[in-house]
Amino acid sequence: MTDQAPITSLDATPALPTVKVLTPLPIAMPYDYAVPEGMTLEVGDFVEVPLGPRLVRGVVWPPPKPALKAEATEAASKPIDPAKLKEIKQSFPVLRMASDLIDFIDWVAEYTLFPMGTVLRLVLRSGAQLDAPKAQIGYGMAEAIPPAMKLTPARQKVLDALRGFNAPPSAKELASRAGVSDGVVRGMADLGGLQRLETDPDAPFEPPNLHKKGKQLSPSQADAAQYITARINEEKYSCTLIDGVTGSGKTEVYLEAIAAALKADPKAQVLVMLPEIALTLPFLQRIAERFGAAPAGWHSDLGMAARRRVWRRVADGSARIVVGARSALFLPFVNLKLIVVDEEHDSAYKQQEGVLYQGRDMAVVRGARAGFPVVLASATPALETVENAGLGRYGRVVLEGRYGGATMPDIGIIDMRSAPPEQGKWLSPKLIAEVNKAIAQGEQSLLFLNRRGYAPLTICRKCGERMTAPDSDTWLVEHRLERRLVCHHTGFSMPIPALCPHCGSADSLTACGPGVERVAEEAKATWPDAKVEIFSSDSVFTPQATQALLKRMKEGEIDILVATQVVAKGHHFPGLTLVGVVDADLGLAGGDLRAGERTYQLLSQVIGRAGREEKPGRALLQSYQADHQVIQSIASGNRDTFMAIEAAGRQQVGFPPFGRLAALLLTGDNEQAVNDAARLLAMSVPAADGVEVWGPAPAPLYRLRGAYRVRFLVKSRRDISLQNYLRDWFGTVKIPSSVRRTVDIDPYAFL
Repeated sequence: MTDQAPITSLDATPALPTVKVLTPLPIAMPYDYAVPEGMTLEVGDFVEVPLGPRLVRGVVWPPPKPALKAEATEAASKPIDPAKLKEIKQSFPVLRMASDLIDFIDWVAEYTLFPMGTVLRLVLRSGAQLDAPKAQIGYGMAEAIPPAMKLTPARQKVLDALRGFNAPPSAKELASRAGVSDGVVRGMADLGGLQRLETDPDAPFEPPNLHKKGKQLSPSQADAAQYITARINEEKYSCTLIDGVTGSGKTEVYLEAIAAALKADPKAQVLVMLPEIALTLPFLQRIAERFGAAPAGWHSDLGMAARRRVWRRVADGSARIVVGARSALFLPFVNLKLIVVDEEHDSAYKQQEGVLYQGRDMAVVRGARAGFPVVLASATPALETVENAGLGRYGRVVLEGRYGGATMPDIGIIDMRSAPPEQGKWLSPKLIAEVNKAIAQGEQSLLFLNRRGYAPLTICRKCGERMTAPDSDTWLVEHRLERRLVCHHTGFSMPIPALCPHCGSADSLTACGPGVERVAEEAKATWPDAKVEIFSSDSVFTPQATQALLKRMKEGEIDILVATQVVAKGHHFPGLTLVGVVDADLGLAGGDLRAGERTYQLLSQVIGRAGREEKPGRALLQSYQADHQVIQSIASGNRDTFMAIEAAGRQQVGFPPFGRLAALLLTGDNEQAVNDAARLLAMSVPAADGVEVWGPAPAPLYRLRGAYRVRFLVKSRRDISLQNYLRDWFGTVKIPSSVRRTVDIDPYAFL
């Protein structure tokens, strides 16, 4: 022991200050790093740090709160030897994450049981947006046309096109609008006919014109707008439901709320959430018309440069109005003062991959924790929202009539048991007669079927083989227009084979059941002189194509539109007077606890497309369950009675919103390992009053992409923390790394 080297005191050299940094990786807590001399950091600063062999971007994070799980708090409290810490490589001082977003990320991680770093990834991803882009060259008008430059027709087109840009465009942008080559633009600049200017590729968004007036409101709209404006002026959290029938003008009401929020604070930012990209693009134009400036749009179709621009301008506060899908909730707002969730009932707000969250509910949480108002809007609000409004947790304003004097459609039921279609057909004689009448009167019809493709199942007539995706229990859907069989769950597709792959029989594969392509085929045969088009995610692939189709429909160029649920989300077709629902019972099958509610909402929204202007609308529901509660409620228009019956049924069994649910999914390539892990978990279920655990059971889709899937469902009273129960349960069981465990708090899908 006498030969031991002397111990060097840690106090011999001054310790560098340390900070905690959270990175967008599947980690549960931030790591400690040393701050280099001369670098000053605060919580929320974006930094780059070494992690293993690579450099990653992250955020300076506050210490864990005592409420966090014990192991994280214990690890954070252990003394740190600064000499062992890695140093932060660089900081990005221009931008800083707001404290309310940090708090929100912490809360979402705790609620969803996903690692904190995984939730941060919703905000930061790779961190590439932290790098300021290089200045680009744009082209502007010269002070005068030089005498040496001959003004050819092509050059005149360039000068004319240039007047339509708000900021100096690139050579490619200018040439594209002028209909000439890039060389024409650059040649004009070389001759002095255009100026070359350095431009910011992430140009700020034009500020909204808050002096611009909106549309004239009806008395009920004005009352609703006044109520919400009063909530905004209170400068604290509130949640208000705009409950109005389809076509009642809910949008104009919340546009006034947006104007009020922006006027109340000159730096305020507002987020409008929409469930689909197809709604986002036309709504951007509507916002631009209302406020005289284009808002920032955020959706999955944006390219990398556009996404970077929106992200950076949201982070510096210059993007004051943002319109986006559910992921826009995780943009780095610095002064968010209002969130509007349009079509709040829509199940598209539920994220089904990665971090599993409900966008509407998380929007309410973000407003509640940061202390600003939230507005929900729907003609068919979710039962959870109706219950919260009934209990006084949410305010509620009601728009009972359609805007401008339009009336709600008349609704009829076609009992397909007594009035079936012809053999091999899907449209009943009564529906055909109504379409004939609409065509004769120069009006448009919508045939609705919420099933993509030509047929949902392809089967061999010889051996009974059902065509499924490889290593999956999912049926292949025939898409006859593309001559392919497609799996809508895995993305697998293949050409339609000439021979049955099981028995080898030729020409034995047959399509079973209708999809929109099959209904469109029948419509074209029934009305050969009519213009028939299909509107589904398979027929219209891009937002631009969607806008082109919607434009044709609005301008009356389409006589019959055959569509899936994409048509139900807020579209306005002035000439549409007839809606025919081909299979009104489709959504009622299966064990989904929300099946009845979803069917009611979807069909009500679809029916609401008809008769939105001068001409009255009508709707016909083809049903084999004409006496079903949902079908009868839609036909009578008695939503409140339906919701009361639905609520009573859920309350009786303790389902949301009267109880809480969590789904647990085990997946893995080794079937034995998955089932062993399920049995181990089943044997370790903690006993707790008010909690029930159902399972394990094979998932309805037992095999998917080669993985085996087993499910549990956990139900509890509302006053019990499911998260704590699940943490305790999982803490007693170690499952193999080959088995993936996914928790879904408040599940919407049960496949």
